[in-house]
Amino acid sequence: MLKEIIICIVIVIAIVFGNNVTQDYTKESVNELSNELMTLRENVNQEDMQNEKIKNEAENIYKQWEKKHEKLAYYIEHDELEKVETELIGIKSDLETEDYEELVIGIDKSVFILKHIEDKYAFNLQNIF
Repeated sequence: MLKEIIICIVIVIAIVFGNNVTQDYTKESVNELSNELMTLRENVNQEDMQNEKIKNEAENIYKQWEKKHEKLAYYIEHDELEKVETELIGIKSDLETEDYEELVIGIDKSVFILKHIEDKYAFNLQNIF
């Protein structure tokens, strides 16, 4: 009986520890990407925007996403991650066509989806029940 209780306690501790690690990485990734996207949005809204500079920033954000995506894919639904990737690709295409209104909308959608992922996978009572 005591052996089963100890095994259950170890399993619960492992689950809580694993959840904290994944939640911290998710928060870090979402905040990092959201900040980069908001910086891109501010640069697009400036009057003296340089298209090449904005393209380089968008490409760096996409490369950063690819690195984060590899680890996030272990524990986050792929549909959620595909939504972010779709918006990031849309951002790149809006830059190519110089459609800045759609670009800003795409950035806002990307940030919203990232925040949604963070909230959805947070360890709280609302998500447990």
